[in-house]
Amino acid sequence: MSLVPLKDDLPSFLDQYLPTTAVRNAPQKPFVTLTYAQSLDSRISKGKGLRTTISHPETKTMTHYLRYQHDAIMIGCGTALADDPGLNCKWAPADNPLRTSSSPRPVIIDPQGKWDFEGSKMQQLFREGAGKPPVIVVRDLSSILRRHPDATYVSASANSAGQFDWLRLMLHLKSEFGFESIMIEGGALVINQLLSRPDVVDSLIVTVGAKYLGLEGVEVSPPSGEVNLCNVKWWRGTVDAVMGAELESPQLPWQ
Repeated sequence: MSLVPLKDDLPSFLDQYLPTTAVRNAPQKPFVTLTYAQSLDSRISKGKGLRTTISHPETKTMTHYLRYQHDAIMIGCGTALADDPGLNCKWAPADNPLRTSSSPRPVIIDPQGKWDFEGSKMQQLFREGAGKPPVIVVRDLSSILRRHPDATYVSASANSAGQFDWLRLMLHLKSEFGFESIMIEGGALVINQLLSRPDVVDSLIVTVGAKYLGLEGVEVSPPSGEVNLCNVKWWRGTVDAVMGAELESPQLPWQ
């Protein structure tokens, strides 16, 4: 896939929501950007497991620009299984040729070990020198019977509902792998949990596509109820709109 040129006014719009320029509230934690594309009816796909195009090509380029700004890129195993994404970066500044080092390292949230690096687009890009091998986060390392030698597996604790302790996981990823910034692209389960976690998420960048996907689509809506945003700005493209924001939160313990 070739990218259309990055719109000239996008970098300045995104600037305050990026890890390189934004004010850090918790230096011991990676800067976490939650970003995704949704339809006008808050759907991120036409149905579970269905790969769906929502964004205009110019906001797809924006996604690769965001990847360039982060050390790691995180998705859930459902997205990895449905889309078989490469998760590499195809954008670089004109004066800085594209290299493997330009790509963030993939992090796959895979509690039960359902996704396999073998035969994936990520493995193909890694073999071609166009991407990095993944970090795969599971609940129990001993339950993963087949481990790929090029992938790195880590375990993370879960709460009584079976959800990962997101803050602890982010701290661990920074301490073990040196990730100063993590971009989270999906899927719905991950997004919905993190939309109510201002202690984890530092910035929110949402592309709203000019289409409806209908009642069968996979919805993005935080299960915990109302979530308020602050520092909200909008950018308007050819057909898409992009919102940059932060999750509003009470006073955090490190502030």
